[in-house]
Amino acid sequence: MPGSNPLHVVPGSPSWPVVLDTIDDPPRELWLSGDGDLLAAERAVAIVGTRSPTPYGEAQSERFAHALATSGVVVVSGLARGIDSAAHRAALEAGGGTVAVLGCGVDRPWPSGALAEEIRDRGLLLSEFPPGSAPRRHHFPRRNRILSGLARGVIVIEAAWASGSLITARWAADQGREVFALPGRVDHPMSRGTHRLLREGAALVESPDEVLESLGWSEPRVRAESRPAPSSAVALALLGETLTAAELSRATSTPLGDVLVELIRLELAGRAVRAPGGLYRLVSR
Repeated sequence: MPGSNPLHVVPGSPSWPVVLDTIDDPPRELWLSGDGDLLAAERAVAIVGTRSPTPYGEAQSERFAHALATSGVVVVSGLARGIDSAAHRAALEAGGGTVAVLGCGVDRPWPSGALAEEIRDRGLLLSEFPPGSAPRRHHFPRRNRILSGLARGVIVIEAAWASGSLITARWAADQGREVFALPGRVDHPMSRGTHRLLREGAALVESPDEVLESLGWSEPRVRAESRPAPSSAVALALLGETLTAAELSRATSTPLGDVLVELIRLELAGRAVRAPGGLYRLVSR
């Protein structure tokens, strides 16, 4: 990655995340690219899920990450396409912190692209694999123990019956972390993994406030340097929702005409789409 200068840290180093010393098979070394201070955050939650989410799953990932980041929680995930990427993007848009735990070297993140560069610039890329390491299939299940170990809780949003996200959830449970799962459609394959976790004892959550309350953070604390998300009231009301213009008008206490103008702007900007029945939803970017 152009301009990256990975920092090598070991146990005892000032930037070493001491929370990892308590997990089974802790890493012996880490490489960091970005804001290492995020590893000292008192509040961190991991959000993971499928690489092939439904629009509902992607919207929920954005909704939870945005709300948690706004409340001063660092959002941890794995940079994978789908749920992970949506969580990282929403945390950055909220002006919060986000950490991407990689299964490759921090100098060659996978998938590469604008999101990885933005996380390096405004968040943190982290890996136990040395610079130059290519992404290998067997790296990803192993890196999941670090992903869950950095967080106080793990939220699983859409996962197949046999999914890497369930591996993360298993690590989290073994590490004494809270495991949360969102329910989904009973007839969709990407709900089978989360419903499996719910049967096995994961906490069912429907809102970010439930996560904050469960972790003892019921009074959100906003980071001093947080910036407001570049979103209108209408866009914020659409986070994780599919609503009509009339419903948006009521939800935002905005005249219907103004709501329609804003919806047109969002559509032209590629940020929202109109579905059958006059329903609008945000588009993940």
